[in-house]
Amino acid sequence: MRNIILAFPGMEQLAKEIADEISADWAAIDLHRFPDGETLVTLPEGLAGRSVAILATLRNPDALALPLRFAAETAREFGAHRVGLIAPYLAYMRQDRRLEPGQAVSAPLFASFLEESFDWLLTVDPHLHRIPELDRIFDIPARRVTSSKKISEWIALNVPDAIVLGPDSESQQWVSEVARLASSPYEVLHKSRSGDRTVDISVPESGALLNGTPVIVDDIASSGRTIVAAIARLREIGARPPVCIIIHAVFASRAFTDIQKAGAARIVTTNSIPHESNAISLSPCIKRAVSNLRKVLDLPSAGTLQGGSNGTESGQET
Repeated sequence: MRNIILAFPGMEQLAKEIADEISADWAAIDLHRFPDGETLVTLPEGLAGRSVAILATLRNPDALALPLRFAAETAREFGAHRVGLIAPYLAYMRQDRRLEPGQAVSAPLFASFLEESFDWLLTVDPHLHRIPELDRIFDIPARRVTSSKKISEWIALNVPDAIVLGPDSESQQWVSEVARLASSPYEVLHKSRSGDRTVDISVPESGALLNGTPVIVDDIASSGRTIVAAIARLREIGARPPVCIIIHAVFASRAFTDIQKAGAARIVTTNSIPHESNAISLSPCIKRAVSNLRKVLDLPSAGTLQGGSNGTESGQET
C-alpha cells in the first residue's frame, strides 16, 4: 500500500514534489476556523494501514499546534500505520535555556509536545542556539536537512561576484559552507541585540565588500531588524545594495517591507514557508532524505532509524 503525504494549507505544491520523489500519494488537510477561534480538522479517507507523513510549516505555531496534533491523532484513529511530521520550518527551538527567572524553556517542551503524536520528524535548518543536535531534545527519530547546497547554487548562478555575509558569529560555520560551495569569499558581521527590535551591527573592514555584491545569508527573518541594520552599515561604507537570502521567511509584522525599504537589491527565500519571495525550492534540497522516506515511514519501531544514537537520526542531509 502506497504511503501518503497529508499537506496543511499552503503546503500542497511541496507535498506534490515530495510525493513524486518517493512514489507516494498526497492529499490536502482541510482546516476550518470557527469564529470563536477553534479549528475543525478534516482528513481524507483511505488511511487505514498506510504510513502517513503530515507536511506543515510552523510559521504560526500557536495557531497550528493543536490542529497538527488533531490531524496526527485522527490519522491514527482512521488506522494509519505510522505518522510522521515534515516541518520545513520548526518553531520554538530558540528558547533552549532559562534566561530570566520563571521563564519556560520552550525547545524541549515543544519537542515533547510533538513526540506525543508523531513517530518521527524531518525539518530544515532548525533555529538552534545552544542545542547542537535535535537528538538532545527529541526521543523520536529526528532528521535535520541543510539547505546550504541549494543556496550556494542559487548564489553561483545569480550573483557571480558575491561576497557572502553572515549576520553574526553563530552563523560562521554554515555561512562559510555556503561560500565554499559557491566558490565565493565570505565575511561575518558582528551583532549585539538589546531587545526584540533593537539590533546593532558592525561591518568588518574589508576591501572585498566594495568590490563585489554583498549577499547577506540568514537562517530566519522574524522582525527583520538584523538585516535592516546590516543594510544600513553596508550603505555607510559605500557597498552595493545587498542581496538578502533567508532560509525561513517568518517576516513578522512589517519585516519584509522594512527590508525592502532599507535598500535590499533583492530578497530571496526558500519555500520552507510559503511567501512571495520564495525562489529556492527545498524539494531538491531534501531529496536525499525524502527519496528514502519510504523506509522511514515503514519503520517497524520508533527507535530503529539508521544512523542515530538513542533511536534518533542526528545526521544532516544536504
